[in-house]
Amino acid sequence: MCKKSLYKPCPIRQGLKLSSIVKHNGTPMLWLKALHVIAVVTWFAGLFYLPRLYVYHVDAKDLISTQRFEIMERRLFTLMSIGAAAGIFFGLAMLIESPAYLQMTWLKVKLLFVALVIAYHAYCYKLMRDFAAQRNKRSARWLRGFNEVPSLLLIAIVILAVVKPG
Repeated sequence: MCKKSLYKPCPIRQGLKLSSIVKHNGTPMLWLKALHVIAVVTWFAGLFYLPRLYVYHVDAKDLISTQRFEIMERRLFTLMSIGAAAGIFFGLAMLIESPAYLQMTWLKVKLLFVALVIAYHAYCYKLMRDFAAQRNKRSARWLRGFNEVPSLLLIAIVILAVVKPG
């Protein structure tokens, strides 16, 4: 700990950047993988919960409740979009770091599932806009089924990433 002053940063911390951490403490690929996993966990947390909010929103009958759900949905969508963007960014960074992975069949299949996750994310946005404009046509039952889709996609993606079949 720096004892120079409580109000001035330590000299060692002034120049601390992610690039220096990556070079000092491990290979770039391990850091990219860790950041990718953190971002994807954030993304999927939103993908699991947002459709559940839609189910509650459909069942809400009073104005205060529907307005509350619209705010919650918008905020959660923003957070999950940040996770999505970071997950995609770090995933692409790993491919730039090790382009040979693109030759592997398991990764090509995984990327197809990731494209489906992105499409699901986009459809969540459409549903959110429909709710905000009071033009939702989906039932609570349909939304409960829709809520299961990211679980199936995640299972496929994790199996492909961990087992690496083919």
